Amino acid sequence: MESNFVTIEFEALPQNQGFARAIAASYAASLDPTMEELTEIKTAVSEAVSNAVIHGYGRKGTGTITMELKTIDGDKIYMKITDHGKGIEDIKRAMEPMFSTEEDREMSGMGFTVMESFVDKVFVESAPGEGTAVTLIKYLDVYHGV
Repeated sequence: MESNFVTIEFEALPQNQGFARAIAASYAASLDPTMEELTEIKTAVSEAVSNAVIHGYGRKGTGTITMELKTIDGDKIYMKITDHGKGIEDIKRAMEPMFSTEEDREMSGMGFTVMESFVDKVFVESAPGEGTAVTLIKYLDVYHGV
C-alpha cells in the first residue's frame, strides 16, 4: 500500500496544542478511523505536544516542535513529536504514573500513561540538553467490525 507522510514544525506554545490535534485528526481522517480512534489519536498527540511545551521548554515558547505523521501498511498511523528542549534524564522513571519533576509539582504526572492508554505503542528517545522524541503508533480497525 502507498505510504503518505506529513512533517510540520511549529513554535512550542501552549496554544499550538490544539493546532497539532487538528493536524493529526485531519491526517488520520483519510484512513477512515472510527470516532473513538480519532479521539484517541487527538488525545495522545495532545499529551505529547503538551509534554514538549511544558517539560521540554518550560512553557517559554523558546523553541520548536516537529510533528511527523505517516501511514504504515494502510492501517497504522505513526506520529512522532520531537522537541529540542532540556530532555529527560531518566526515561523509565518519567514514564511511571504520577511522576513529575520537582519544579512541576502541580502536574499530574500522567502524560505518558494517557498516551499509552490511547495508542498501541509509545517509544521515547531523549538525552539531557538535546531534547525528546515521542513516537506513537496507533493501529486502526480498518474493517470497523465487518
